[in-house]
Parts: sequence; structure tokens; C-alpha cells
Amino acid sequence: MNSSELKDFLDEKVLQYNTLDFIESDPVQIPHLFSQKEDIEIAGFLSATIAWGNRKMIIKNSHKMMDLMGNAPYDFVMSHSENDLEQLETFVHRTFNGQDFTGFIRGLKNIYENHNGLEAVYTKNQELENMQKSIHEFKKTFFEIPHHYRTQKHISDPLNNSAAKRINMYLRWMVRQDTKGVDLGIWKSISPASLSCPLDVHSGNVARKLGLLTRKQNDGKALAELDLKLREFDVNDPVKYDFALFGLGVFEKF
Repeated sequence: MNSSELKDFLDEKVLQYNTLDFIESDPVQIPHLFSQKEDIEIAGFLSATIAWGNRKMIIKNSHKMMDLMGNAPYDFVMSHSENDLEQLETFVHRTFNGQDFTGFIRGLKNIYENHNGLEAVYTKNQELENMQKSIHEFKKTFFEIPHHYRTQKHISDPLNNSAAKRINMYLRWMVRQDTKGVDLGIWKSISPASLSCPLDVHSGNVARKLGLLTRKQNDGKALAELDLKLREFDVNDPVKYDFALFGLGVFEKF
């Protein structure tokens, strides 16, 4: 396929997968449970944080997280007691455990009490070309309070050459807004043009087969390479092609 044919092919796949049907098999369903802005962004942040491994288990454990917070994430973050936090100790998803969960609740409370919330922190350091510096600065802010060192590994740092797949997916959920209803688009202060594709094993393999990516590792350098290609197809909304790459990889075994 030449570049024009490849764009047409990917645009077609975006239309195929960027539909409400996508929600029922994806962790994006978790923030869709809520209507208040703070509930949506906290639910999205926590479920995106554990979004690796088996998708059914990710969704199951994300629901469990919400249940442990009384299905009122913002209220829980802002008004929890120490006894409430003890209830989280039993939680585990792969290497993310109850200690990490508790640390995240404390970090989120600091974000809302002292930094105007998640959107404000991500907006503060955004650049026109990408969100890499913003994510890096977010991680520093999130862990500025006392915390267990092990918990830091659950937020990636793109300035350390990480593809930061889960945070880029989270930003897609919060920032992208179209008429399809999958992404929530509640953050208006960040442009979709700045977003990066959530690069994982599925999207990376498909991108290589389509000639969009030559680098073999799914790291920060690969993400930069993929970003450049996708921006050639749509400079204003490059991350919409995540639906195409992910759908081809997961649903079509391309």
C-alpha cells in the first residue's frame, strides 16, 4: 500500500472500531460509569493504571477498585479515613497491590487539594508536539508526598524512554472528543493534536507490519517514530488511529 491507500485503510478501521460496541470489552467502560468530572477522571486514571495483562481481568479488577471506594471515587479520595484505606490492603492486580492502591489515593488527594486536580497538572507542562514533558512532570508531582518507592513503577516516565502506554491511553480517554461516544473528552485545556498513541505489543506489531514503525522495541523512541507517521495522516487527531491499530491486532489478529 502507498501512503494514501494506507491512510484510507486505517481511516476505515477507525470507523469500524471507534463505536459504542468497543466500550463493553475495554477498560474505558469504567470512567463511563460516572457523570461527575472528578469521578470520571479518577476512575479513568486508576483503571488505566492497572491496564496491562488480560483485559477481562483488568475490567474485573477495575470494578473491584470502584467497589472498594464505595463507587464514589472523588468522595473517597477527598474524605477517606485511615480505616477506609486499610480496606484497600487486600487489593491486587498483577504487581499493583493494596499498598500501591493506598499510595495512589494519597497522591490523588494531594493533586486535588494542592494542585487543582488532574487536568490542571497535565495541562501545566504540556507542549505543542507531545505530552512527554507533561507526563514526566505529573509523575514528579504525584510522588512529591511520602510514598513507598515501589509504587513509583506504576507511573511511567517517557523522558526515561518509556512508551508510557497506559498514561497515553488515559489521556486519549480524557482529551479526545468526537461523536462516537468512546472517548470521554472532558478535558478541554489539552489539544488532541498533542496526544500520542498508546503503544503496546498489539499496536506495535500491527504498526510494523504496515510499515509505520521500524524500531523493534516498544519504547519512547518507537513512540516518537509512530507519532510522526500518524501525524502525517491526521495532524489534529493522530491518536484516533489507536482504534485501528488496536482493533487490527486484538480483534483481527492482523
